[in-house]
Amino acid sequence: MYKILVRIRSGLLVFLTHNMALPMLRLFRRSEVFPYTSEHLKRFPVGSLGNDLARFLDVNNLQLLPYYARHDIKHILLGYETTDEGEGSLQCFMLGNGHLSFPVLATVVYCFLTMPEHWHSFRRAFRRGRCAPEISNWRWFEILRERTITLKLKIDQPRLF
Repeated sequence: MYKILVRIRSGLLVFLTHNMALPMLRLFRRSEVFPYTSEHLKRFPVGSLGNDLARFLDVNNLQLLPYYARHDIKHILLGYETTDEGEGSLQCFMLGNGHLSFPVLATVVYCFLTMPEHWHSFRRAFRRGRCAPEISNWRWFEILRERTITLKLKIDQPRLF
């Protein structure tokens, strides 16, 4: 029974994020168009964020979605998997990092209500976000040629208040 509930919970999370939140974001948020294809990203230097994004998509059997690329980049830089726990942790990090938006708040609330077994991970991600420098204003498509490791190190430096 537990496995069935977890599958339903996961399916609902995917539905809410991909079928509801993403289309709503496109209506209300003027997102810049992602300037690259998967093939372009594969030609970026090895170790760069762009090349790592192409590999991330391949490894996880995902398509490059123009309005979702920024989210996938955050998965890479923050090191959160594309599991329920990873999705919740990513959004908890963003909330802790000061990024208040409907999708972030809705996902955090949903995850806390339906995934008590991951609360410790969510709290850890929130605290990590609070300590990290603010990343919500990064120029996501301009940093694709930078080394991924350098960007990860910037995130894990303590925030100077």
